[in-house]
Amino acid sequence: MVTRVPMIGRVANRYPALLALLAQLCAALLVGGAIVLAAQFSSWRPGGLAAGLLQGLLAASVSRWLGLASWWWWLNLGFVPALLLFSGAALPSWVFLLGFLLLLLGNWNSFGERVPLYLTGVRSRQQLAGLLVRQPAGFRFVDLGCGPAGTLLWLARRFPQAQFVGVETAPLPFAIAWLRALAQNNCRIRYENLWRTDLARFDVVYCFLSPAPMAALWAKAVAQMAGGAWLLSNSFEVPGVPADQQVELHDWRRSRLLLWRMPGACRA
Repeated sequence: MVTRVPMIGRVANRYPALLALLAQLCAALLVGGAIVLAAQFSSWRPGGLAAGLLQGLLAASVSRWLGLASWWWWLNLGFVPALLLFSGAALPSWVFLLGFLLLLLGNWNSFGERVPLYLTGVRSRQQLAGLLVRQPAGFRFVDLGCGPAGTLLWLARRFPQAQFVGVETAPLPFAIAWLRALAQNNCRIRYENLWRTDLARFDVVYCFLSPAPMAALWAKAVAQMAGGAWLLSNSFEVPGVPADQQVELHDWRRSRLLLWRMPGACRA
């Protein structure tokens, strides 16, 4: 089991992009040093793509050691090789600017809210639907960080008497979700920070966030949600608060749904 300095773990939760950059710099220094030494003591010269792949492998390994989420590993793995591949392509400069803008618009909230874009899988949707059949027909459901709203709209079509709300602050996923929800009468999308969302209005609160905000979200849920309402988290636990129910999803991510029932009297 890998043991990391506690401070690094806290930085990984608060500023993952900085640690990802640190992983890239460390890998670049190691590969650069190895190439300089090889040039001094042998005639071996690695090709540019081979050096880029080695740098990517090292950056991904450092990312894992630093405790970053798995999607950062893949990003660090492919970043330099992708730059090398596209650097020789006859592409106009605006293509690279467009790619950067799309990445920024799709992950805008990863920096401030420490919540990357996770997409709920098919098995998660099916298990969510299996849990929601236990709710009264007109229940109210909110997805905190709904992304492009695929899961939200899938559920809204299956429970036409219920009311569904998605909140999102990443501009590109929000725009996609808002447009997709226009034709669904029982589903609305809001450009709203999850911390400003009033949870008291909902019977079921669903989230697929990251470990970083779960403790604060639990405190918010206990303060605002009615007794008997559900907080559902995909994969991520509330520190120190065992879930009332867990549903294993048996997917490649080893995901699970965790359900907490709010203490107190049930909503009338």
